Formats: sequence, C-alpha cells, structure tokens
Amino acid sequence: MPKEERLIANNKKAFHDYTVEETMEVGIALTGTEVKSLRESKASLRDAFASVKRGEVWLHNVHVSPYSHGNRGNVDPNRARKLLLHRNEIRYLIGKTKETGYTLVPLKMYFAPSGLVKLELALVRGKKAYDKRDALAAKDAKRDVARALKDRTLGR
Repeated sequence: MPKEERLIANNKKAFHDYTVEETMEVGIALTGTEVKSLRESKASLRDAFASVKRGEVWLHNVHVSPYSHGNRGNVDPNRARKLLLHRNEIRYLIGKTKETGYTLVPLKMYFAPSGLVKLELALVRGKKAYDKRDALAAKDAKRDVARALKDRTLGR
C-alpha cells in the first residue's frame, strides 16, 4: 500500500487574493528541530512569499514554531529558508517574476511519501477587489445550485 502525503500547512488565503497561473513542487532546506516541529504541524503560510536573489530562491514569512523539546538547536521561527530547485527551474522563475504582476506564493507544505518536506509553490497574479467579489458571488451561486439539487433529489 503506497504512503500518502501528509499536509502540514495550507494557504487558503492565497486562492482568495491571487489567481494561480502555475504550480510546482519544490524542496525546502530545514534544520532538524524545524522538521520535528513540522511533524507536530506547527507552521503557518499566511503571509508567506518567495523571492529570487543571486540565483537562489528564498522563502520569507513562513512561521515554524520552535520545537517544544528543542534547546539551542532551535532557530528563528521567521527566518528565510532556501528552496531547492533545479537551475533551469530557477531561470524560468527569474524570467516570469520579472514580468509585471507575477509573484511566487506557497500554497501548501506537506510531507511527501518519501518523508521529505515539500512545498507547493505557485506563480500567481494578484486579484483586484472586484475580481474577489466576483469569485465570492460565483462560489455562493454554485453552493445554492448544489443545495437546490440536493433538496430536489431528497424530495423536499
């Protein structure tokens, strides 16, 4: 029986604030106590973003709580963490982020079946306020239709 990925943290706000153009799975460089803390699901991706600096991709504003049984091995919870990508992927991201309006945002962090921590990184474009309202209206309409169909099939 194959192992499944285990979700650590999810960035629900990203789908509300951005239009997701493209996603990719990337590795992340962590210390031992950070991994132990992630096994306890103590991470937040709320205001996180990634940037490309000097040919490397860095993840900012990800909060990984200090490990409860850690000691001096614990590091700063909000430190910048290096993302692990192939050189050609980094070049592609450099080209895309130089275009106006594109940003790199993490969507979810999880343990892959191999036991490694992986991050789903998305190339996104920001939504305007009216786009957000339209998306909420469409979501409400879809929910109403589903509710009406459910009531109809149950004979209410």
